[in-house]
Amino acid sequence: MRKLTLLLFILVNFTFVQAQNSEKELIKNTEKAVKKINDTIEGEGWKTKGIVSLLLNQSSFNNWIAGGEDSFSGTLGINYDFNYKKDDITWDNKLLASYGLLQTKNADFEKKTDDRLEFNSIVGKRAFGEWYYSYFLNFRTQFTTGYIYGQDENGKEIRTENTKFMSPGYLTTGPGIYWTKDDNLKLNFAPLTSKFTFVDNAYTSGIDYVDGDYFGVDANKSMRYELGFYASVYYKLAIMTNVTAENTLNLYSNYLEDPQNVDIDYSLNIVMKVNKFLSANLSFQAIYDDNAFQGFQTREVFGLGINFGF
Repeated sequence: MRKLTLLLFILVNFTFVQAQNSEKELIKNTEKAVKKINDTIEGEGWKTKGIVSLLLNQSSFNNWIAGGEDSFSGTLGINYDFNYKKDDITWDNKLLASYGLLQTKNADFEKKTDDRLEFNSIVGKRAFGEWYYSYFLNFRTQFTTGYIYGQDENGKEIRTENTKFMSPGYLTTGPGIYWTKDDNLKLNFAPLTSKFTFVDNAYTSGIDYVDGDYFGVDANKSMRYELGFYASVYYKLAIMTNVTAENTLNLYSNYLEDPQNVDIDYSLNIVMKVNKFLSANLSFQAIYDDNAFQGFQTREVFGLGINFGF
């Protein structure tokens, strides 16, 4: 009798556990199905997302023995995505724009702390798996005139115009193959990419100008053409709660001249979110382009951000 009771107890428990497992599995499968349906419905068509940020920095000194100068700077930035997806077609677009000024108490001129206008677009048609046949476009320039600062013989600050809107301006475009698993990781390879560098020929028509001195553009010309290999990587990750890092790396090698000199453009944007409207933002960019400068160009902007999503 005792053995029979024990056997019945085991059978009841086994049946109960199996029922629980079956119920959990049913719930799990149902949730997966609902998520897949929602992702399919919500994932098709146009999706837009953007943020406007204002970074502020301020320094003030009064009877400060160690020295210092009152200053104020502000940077306004826009990061806007508008993407399309339907069936086996994807089309991702991103607009990046930022402009910043620094004003110090005793300076003769306001100086730029940031000046960037960039548009990226890539359209893809599924080839197999997560791979797509693609065509991409990247455009970069700046908003306003850039200067080189120095001093005259009397020690007074002077400036010389060096760049301006569309001088230089870069257009890079070509067909390739594109891989993406989700919105946080994207790769693109384009083996036949055209790169155009546009400048104002006022910068290349001086008497003392030497071919290629101004962003690689020849004397009395306003454009330089290159044909080469282009690769790009986009990776966004959550470092910890409310801290995200957005990485973008672009590489370009010109088949027509010095292919071993690879152009590099790396951007990092870290957002440390405080609440819906406030965050600490760090933007870093490093560029290597031997036609523009024999070495790395870097910029870094850090400050308290006031953010507005749309």
